[in-house]
Amino acid sequence: MKKCLVIVDYQNDFVSGSLGFKKAEDLDDIISEKIKRYRNAGFEIVFTLDTHGEDYLYTSEGKMLPVKHCIKGTHGHKLFGKTAAAREENDCCFEKNTFGSQKLFEYFKEMRFDEVEFCGVITNICVIANAVLAKTALPQAKISVDSNCVASNDDTLNGYALDVMKSMQIYIK
Repeated sequence: MKKCLVIVDYQNDFVSGSLGFKKAEDLDDIISEKIKRYRNAGFEIVFTLDTHGEDYLYTSEGKMLPVKHCIKGTHGHKLFGKTAAAREENDCCFEKNTFGSQKLFEYFKEMRFDEVEFCGVITNICVIANAVLAKTALPQAKISVDSNCVASNDDTLNGYALDVMKSMQIYIK
């Protein structure tokens, strides 16, 4: 069985930086332990990195969310804490300048995983976008989201996002 764990945007700016929040920080131990379990089982580990340039505030997203974050080359762009330490050089890492990653979508189509599990932040934006891309690329695969390993800065939107993903036949653990 081919399985993959995707850690979505678990970066300093989303945890302790310009867009950080306590619930995101609380995920570090859980995510890093999940990475170890997947690695010990011989499964793939993939990371996405929200990635912007200095011109972020002039982009479409920047006009809607005028908070500079995840600027490439800054501390805020790097992975956070124990999760960062758990990343190994051979793990795939996809930089993306929008919510979903086209490169991740292509990777899924190429790799043909039987199961893909998601964790990370922000549930109602980037987690949902990439989970839907996985479901699109791998319609017969089991796509899941561990509700204990995702968070949003808005609990209501976090719950709505989990409900919407469930309605799209994405398993919510």
